[in-house]
Amino acid sequence: MRSVTYSMGASLDGYIAGPDGNFDWTQPDEDVFRFWIDEIRQVGVHLMGRRLYETMLYWETADQDRSLDEDELEWTALWNPLPKVVFSTTLSAVQGNARLASGSLAEEIERLRAEPGEGEIAIGGATLAAEAAALGLIDEYRVMVHPVLVGGGIPFFPRNDRRVDLELVETRTLSSKFVYLRYRAASAK
Repeated sequence: MRSVTYSMGASLDGYIAGPDGNFDWTQPDEDVFRFWIDEIRQVGVHLMGRRLYETMLYWETADQDRSLDEDELEWTALWNPLPKVVFSTTLSAVQGNARLASGSLAEEIERLRAEPGEGEIAIGGATLAAEAAALGLIDEYRVMVHPVLVGGGIPFFPRNDRRVDLELVETRTLSSKFVYLRYRAASAK
């Protein structure tokens, strides 16, 4: 069965965006960007909310930008053909290899797990991940910790009353500044 992963960058104090909604501090260095390229190779489908979808729209046409380096072109070549499911109540259409979700998050994940296919079901965006976490649907939490304290904002981990026991699977230090942490939900063994 395909696993469901939630993977994003976060500040050391646990936020994906600061109090003002800004996340410019998540700009990856070369090692971190290379890491994300390797990570996306494991994904079979990417689920995201409207805000993340709109942020990632840049990559749909980025390959036309002559200033991109080799890593950025490689990311674009991997990202564009990747199937994406967008959860939105305000969008009427999406671009590229994306489709609007036709069911609830639980229904979409159940359907995707039942379909033949390889690669993980990745969830991007804290709001969508919080919903998946509340439903007990996330098998792995993966966080790239950035060396910054932002003091508040949108939390990486959902704030709810549900306890989730985690098992450390991997840690990695990148470019002496960033730490990658990978945890498996104890119930996902």
